[in-house]
Amino acid sequence: MAERKVYILLTNTGSFLTKLIKLYTKRPYNHASIAFNEDLSEVYSFGRKTVRNPFIGGFVQEDVRAGLFKQADCAIFSFTVTEVQLQRMNHYLRKIEAQKKEYRYNFLGLFGFMFNTPIHRKKAFFCSQFVASILKEGNIHHFEKPLPLISPHDLQKIPTFQFEYEGKLKEYPFGNKAERARISFSGNRRAFWSL
Repeated sequence: MAERKVYILLTNTGSFLTKLIKLYTKRPYNHASIAFNEDLSEVYSFGRKTVRNPFIGGFVQEDVRAGLFKQADCAIFSFTVTEVQLQRMNHYLRKIEAQKKEYRYNFLGLFGFMFNTPIHRKKAFFCSQFVASILKEGNIHHFEKPLPLISPHDLQKIPTFQFEYEGKLKEYPFGNKAERARISFSGNRRAFWSL
């Protein structure tokens, strides 16, 4: 059975909303996305739909080379999937994408997260909740806590994930495999991040 890599992208865009969330979490990265290729041309999340208004949110395909991402700091992780797992994740994502007008950003869920009280809303996610739901659907990882309590920090602590890159997103070698291999290293930085 063929295997492929899927990528988790954690970012800090420096936006006002990100700064507010960071005040609470005290973590460097407070937005999570999932990518289905190494050049990050297929990146999905739940976030703002317009650059100017952070309160209009929902399912988005993100252009990580434009807008708020141009100055973003990031950490990128990968994991290997079987063809069956990839199909399950893709099927789930395409189902949400086909109904994206019905999906909303789970702002109430953020408040629930702050008070450690999961708020499940029909057809509503925040970013890390969405990524966690795709991982669950693909049978990639079993979370011990409810999905509305999963943070970007929880995603980077999954032991089967491989560290790929950390730094400015604009400096990530999107189309250069050799350069990505050069900057990637085998050291485990999760110990530092989990402090």
